[in-house]
Amino acid sequence: PRAAEPGIGSMGAGASDLAAPAEAAGSGLGDMPELCAAEVLLRLGAPDICRLARLNRAFRSAAAADFVWEAKLPENYGYLMGFVRGSAGEDVEGGGKRGAVGKKEVYARLAKAVRFDDGKREFWLEKSTGMVCMALSSKSLVITGIDDRRYWVHMPNTESRFQSVAYLQQIWWFEVVGEIDFRFPAGTYSLYFRLHLGKPSSSRHAGRRGCGSEKNAGSGIHGWDRKPVRFQLSTSDGQNAVSQRYLDDEPGSWALYHAGDFVVAPDTEEHGQGRPVRVKFSMAQIDCTHTKGGLCVDSVLVYPRGFRTERVVDAQSVSC
Repeated sequence: PRAAEPGIGSMGAGASDLAAPAEAAGSGLGDMPELCAAEVLLRLGAPDICRLARLNRAFRSAAAADFVWEAKLPENYGYLMGFVRGSAGEDVEGGGKRGAVGKKEVYARLAKAVRFDDGKREFWLEKSTGMVCMALSSKSLVITGIDDRRYWVHMPNTESRFQSVAYLQQIWWFEVVGEIDFRFPAGTYSLYFRLHLGKPSSSRHAGRRGCGSEKNAGSGIHGWDRKPVRFQLSTSDGQNAVSQRYLDDEPGSWALYHAGDFVVAPDTEEHGQGRPVRVKFSMAQIDCTHTKGGLCVDSVLVYPRGFRTERVVDAQSVSC
C-alpha cells in the first residue's frame, strides 16, 4: 500500500500547536511582509509550504502566490499537463478558461498519479522535491511467453500500483523488455524492476501480504541460483548500463532491482518542454539448460536518483 504523504494544502501534525502560541504571544509574524514570507517559502519543499501557510496571514497569502509554486514545478510542467488534459474527463485548465487555474493547483494535480497509455503507465511529482517519478505496469512490458498460461499468468494484487502482477510459473527463456519515450525534466534518474520471489495470492482481499502467505511464499521458486539475471539499460543519446545479479533474496517481500541510471540534460533550446529521451531496458536469464519460475513482476519504476520508497537491491556492474 502507498504510504500516506502530506497533501498539498494539508497540514502536518503539530503545526496547529505552532500557530496558536505565535498568535497569542504577539510575536509579530503576522506583520511580516508577504514578499519576505515568500522568500522563506521559495527555500522549502511543497509539504513545508503547506504547513507554514497555516501559521499566519503573511505565509498564507504568500503560499497562494503563483511565483512560489512555479519555482517548485519542473521546467516542462506545460508538457506534463498535456497528459492531464488528455485524460478522459479531465480538463484542468478548462479549455476556454486557460490560465485560470493557479500554479498551486497545477502542482497539486501533478502530485497525483497521471495515467496514460490506456492506464498502463503513470507519472507523478514527488512532493518533497518536485521531481518526476514514473511507473510502468507489467502489462506495458514485452514479456516472452506472456500469452501462454503454461508460463505466465496475470494475477490481481493489492500491493501493486496497478492492482495486477505477472507471475512466472516456469519457463526456459526468461526475458522482459520495455521502452520509455518521454520528456523528463533535467536530472539523473534510476530505473528499477519491482520484483517479488514467490507466488502471489489469487485474491484482491488477501490482506497485507498480497503475494501469498509465509507458508507458501517460497513454493514454485526455482532456477534463479543457477545463473544471474542480466539487467540492461540504454538511451537514445548513447548512455548504457549493464549489470547482473542472482535472484537469491528471501521470498515474501517486494524489492526494487536497480537496472541502471540515466542523465537527462537541460533543454538548451528553452522550449519549456524538456529534452526528449528514449530509454530501452531489459532483464533476462536465457540459459536454456534449466527452467526458472516462481517470480512476480509488478512494474518498472523510474525515480530521481537517491529517492526510494522500498528496499533496493543493487546488481553488479559488468562491462558492455
